[in-house]
Amino acid sequence: MPGRTVFFTGPREVEVRETVADDPGPGEVAVTATVSAISPGTELLLYRGEMNPETAADETLSSLDGSLTYPFPYGYATVGTVTAVGPDVDAAWHGETVLAFHPHAEEFTVALDAVSRVPDGVSPERAVFLPNVETAVTLAMDGEPAIGERAVVFGQGVVGLLTTALLSAFPLDALVTADCHPERRRVSEAFGADRSVHPDDLDHEAPVGGAPSSGPPTPNPGRDEGATPDRADLTYELSGNPAALDDAVATTGYGGRVVVGSWYGAKPTELSLDGRFHRSRIEIRASQVSTLAPERRGRWTVGRRLSTAWDRLREVDTDRLVTHRLPVGEAPEAYRLLDEDPAEALGVLLTY
Repeated sequence: MPGRTVFFTGPREVEVRETVADDPGPGEVAVTATVSAISPGTELLLYRGEMNPETAADETLSSLDGSLTYPFPYGYATVGTVTAVGPDVDAAWHGETVLAFHPHAEEFTVALDAVSRVPDGVSPERAVFLPNVETAVTLAMDGEPAIGERAVVFGQGVVGLLTTALLSAFPLDALVTADCHPERRRVSEAFGADRSVHPDDLDHEAPVGGAPSSGPPTPNPGRDEGATPDRADLTYELSGNPAALDDAVATTGYGGRVVVGSWYGAKPTELSLDGRFHRSRIEIRASQVSTLAPERRGRWTVGRRLSTAWDRLREVDTDRLVTHRLPVGEAPEAYRLLDEDPAEALGVLLTY
């Protein structure tokens, strides 16, 4: 079937081209799109030309198995209807509403293992946030928040806000977020942050919870030498800004964890690993949704994590994330908005 597909054709250049989808072969289904969501983090790197062109788009998804050499399509959150199935695919898939890990396209054919049935009662506009919720689930799992801990999240874009929403369900002592844009800070507090501030207003020397720790004096002060109980136990860097990583480390206390979920692309990252970093034994962890952490692979599968993400998606007010809905033919304007007006554009959907 003919349809429209979004292509990145150069730095800050996007084209909507007519393409023709193949008939589905073995193990494949054909999908007609209803709506797709732009990932403001990854896709803005591609839009701005801040990715190494030799980087594989995503080695874990058959629909994204190429490189990032222009021109190329990209995206991984499209919801649509199955209109045809391959010869060995159960006919019951025909007519199903599915979430496809596939670039922005109106008509496409994709492997069956790259789609997920949208549960009853979940609208297409909510379902397109499933990949971002799965990322937030991964971030929560990799950070391992514990009861009574103090957490800080840098960056309140779509993934940052969803991570905040998930963390708010944990019995933390404090959950503080930081973002440059006032509206995102307001949404952050609506999603469960105890306090959301501009990064410049986050005092690294002040208690994360806003007040010093309380409780009886320690019976053996010598054993707590170097402890910093009022700083963050767990800090997330999700802003996409390499400079924020230094702030994340500075905010974290003795023996704390810094989880890096940002993808900086080709942007250089300068990190000051000074004496305090070493003396405080701060741990920096990588988190990325393409894989499961090695220590969980014996008990967790990607399918189990995806099921968990569907459950959590039902609990989040995703309408608060959507600021713009544009027809796919206006995709160049959608990316321009995200690039030039981040104070106003948060979640941008393409409709078909």
